[in-house]
Amino acid sequence: MTIAETLLPEFDEEMSLTRKTLEAIPNDKLDWKPHKKSNTIGWNANHLADIPNWIEFMLDHDSLDIAPIDGPAWKSPSLDSIEEILALFDKNVATARTVLAKTPDDVFAQDWAFMMGGQVMFTMTKGATLRKWALSHMIHHRATVRVYLRMNDIPVPGVYGPSGDE
Repeated sequence: MTIAETLLPEFDEEMSLTRKTLEAIPNDKLDWKPHKKSNTIGWNANHLADIPNWIEFMLDHDSLDIAPIDGPAWKSPSLDSIEEILALFDKNVATARTVLAKTPDDVFAQDWAFMMGGQVMFTMTKGATLRKWALSHMIHHRATVRVYLRMNDIPVPGVYGPSGDE
């Protein structure tokens, strides 16, 4: 069994649970945030839709510069409806799954660098980057959205079992 084959079931489950969380967000709450220093539910939802897009950059490239000196900076999506956010999420998940499924084992051990303005911010193996900055990072922001839902008395869907609303 390849590394990709061992990761795909977890990938599929986490993407499904993230989609389930996104589906619970009402359009009229996208601008809500609990504190002036916090991001909105909509910002977090757009971020969750974007994170699977990073997997292609992690596995098919050796680095990503989010603010290249000679080009435009990485721009996160800022979609205005949960329907648009879900469509982007689905598109990015499909692409990420295809890339992940075809990635040979040796690629996961290769180094990958995250850069800003030409400066390396960190370097990790592609496998570690995928785990931390795609899967774990997604789980973190999904949990943030779930707390925001609870704070707004919106039923929270279960993820690793039923929620208090189920």
